[in-house]
Amino acid sequence: MIGLGTATAQLDTSVNIAFPAITRGFALSIGDIQWVVICYVLTYASLLLALGRIGDTIGHAVVYRAGLVCSAVALLLVGYAPNYGMMLAFRCLQGLGAALVMSCGVALVTSLYGEERRSRALGIYTMMMAIGWMLGPLLGGTLTSLWDWPAVFWFRVPIAIAALFLLRGLPVAPPRPTSDRFDIPSGIALTLGLVTMLMAINRVREFSAIWLGLLSILAFAGLAFRQSRAEHPIIAMEVLKLPGFALVNLVSVLANVAAFSVWLLVPYYLTRAPGYTLTEGGAILAAGAAGAALAAPIGGRLTGRLFSAERLAIAGAAIIGAGLLLLGAWTEQTPTALRVAGLVVQGVGLGLFQLAYSDIVTAALPQSERGVAGSLALLTRTLGTVTAASVFFLVFEILQAKQGFLEAFQRTFQLAALLAFVAAGLLALSPRKIAKA
Repeated sequence: MIGLGTATAQLDTSVNIAFPAITRGFALSIGDIQWVVICYVLTYASLLLALGRIGDTIGHAVVYRAGLVCSAVALLLVGYAPNYGMMLAFRCLQGLGAALVMSCGVALVTSLYGEERRSRALGIYTMMMAIGWMLGPLLGGTLTSLWDWPAVFWFRVPIAIAALFLLRGLPVAPPRPTSDRFDIPSGIALTLGLVTMLMAINRVREFSAIWLGLLSILAFAGLAFRQSRAEHPIIAMEVLKLPGFALVNLVSVLANVAAFSVWLLVPYYLTRAPGYTLTEGGAILAAGAAGAALAAPIGGRLTGRLFSAERLAIAGAAIIGAGLLLLGAWTEQTPTALRVAGLVVQGVGLGLFQLAYSDIVTAALPQSERGVAGSLALLTRTLGTVTAASVFFLVFEILQAKQGFLEAFQRTFQLAALLAFVAAGLLALSPRKIAKA
């Protein structure tokens, strides 16, 4: 039931394949379509940590249910938007709903199982997320061809309602002490810092990125000052000082930067490859998510038995790199089976890494801060995808201008593979296991 609710956010990958239809529907230029993603991601990512802390304060189930209601309303409104401006406003509302749901998903899953079964629970939850990524492109193409672009939003409304109905029997956590309050000034500073940072990354080619970056630094400085004096900080400064904690979060950003290159560049390759229909191309792209869905629950069973979470994270990052190297070897004559194999290998690595990383973060933070822990895991993932969208597109365009499409495609994936191997190396050289706060 928690996985079903989470699908309302993960199935947003169905929107990407509807971009051409949205562009036609609102008579947009191709460049304008990026705001469909930016409005959603900025809202979603900037609110994750703050909402995770609110969930830790008032109850994760309350926040999760509110997110399902908000998502259902927003998804309905987006499809009925009378103009592009209203659509973007409703996409922000959808981002709020996704942040409410995703900020407390990990906390709810881990609360239903004992600590000894935490890794298995996270493995299944990661699998459910990967299934959503996998089904999105497949469903998006079919729904758009049958009922136009609003269908990629509307089909998730009954999913959100069904999840809300099934959550009626969810155990309610005991009430928090009345003194445990959410620090509003810290939440404002955190949201401002994340929004301006993500905008700076997105506009890295423009001069405005400098001012956005400076504003982000000032907001985070204010956050650090406030947090050091707050009675109940969003995330305690002591946690950030744990040996290896900052490193593992940096590694998560790097690994997701590398992995997201697949979603950016492979669709362009597939549209140039002869013989693939839109549905077939979507099925090939979904192979990576299928690999993640298969690997995550297996990793959950292995963690703590045969491998530590840290070692599994190292292996996952290295496997991501190996899969990206296989993609970097694609040519026009590469058989479909080898293309799928490369995507599956990369997906397996991503599934193992994300499971292990989530386990490391949730183990490092107290059980009373599981909302923050789950939100932090999702935030680093989102930072990785936003950075990848800016950096790899820039690298690819520079290389393509000099070397042509295919060679630029290969070199970009080789660079992405190197980044994944660097992430694995950083974790391997980490001196010790992360302590628990």
